[in-house]
Amino acid sequence: MEKALTKKEIIEAFNFRHATKEFDANKKISEDDFQFILETGRLSPSSIGLEPWKFLVIENNELKNKLKEVSWGAQGQLPTASHFVVILARTIKDVKYDSEYIKKQMLEVKKFPEHLLSKIQERYKTFQESDLHLLENERTIFDWSVKQCYIALANMMTAAALIGVDSCPIEGFQYDHVHQILKEEGLLEDGNLDVAVMVAFGIRAQEPRPKTRKPLEDIVHWVK
Repeated sequence: MEKALTKKEIIEAFNFRHATKEFDANKKISEDDFQFILETGRLSPSSIGLEPWKFLVIENNELKNKLKEVSWGAQGQLPTASHFVVILARTIKDVKYDSEYIKKQMLEVKKFPEHLLSKIQERYKTFQESDLHLLENERTIFDWSVKQCYIALANMMTAAALIGVDSCPIEGFQYDHVHQILKEEGLLEDGNLDVAVMVAFGIRAQEPRPKTRKPLEDIVHWVK
């Protein structure tokens, strides 16, 4: 019974979640609830455990206005969201197999013995060069980092829905302009980070239309 109730609550949260275009600007997410949402992002899985993300919580109104000018997909969300987040992904400087970032991640975060580091790096070299062809150019490996950020993004939005908080993922922005704005603000760590995606959180201003999706049988193919 308890398991069934949990599954029911999760499906209800997925039905509740929608891409909220405008929030109630008078309603704010509690600090405890937003920390919970951020924590689910932090605990998200990533390829080879690199955690190649950083979450910029944009509270500065001047910066919000700058972003609004170059983010056509956030016109309703930026002025009304309780919390607005730009998710940054790590670039080739940090996620190439022989980077200092990976070395630190393996030794200090994942606590691997130092004598295994060279073997780990060699395995990651094969993975990046031959298995997934990630080192063909800087954009290829950056897009791989962005994929990991989308896992965290999805978990954060699902967690928000489970506690009755609305959200909206946002790709509708002029990448070059957002990159330049954040670079000038000193938020890209000298090229170690770049823009992956944006996401707004808050409380909906109005009820959305009913959710529509393809039926399950149209998207699932059982291979036996």
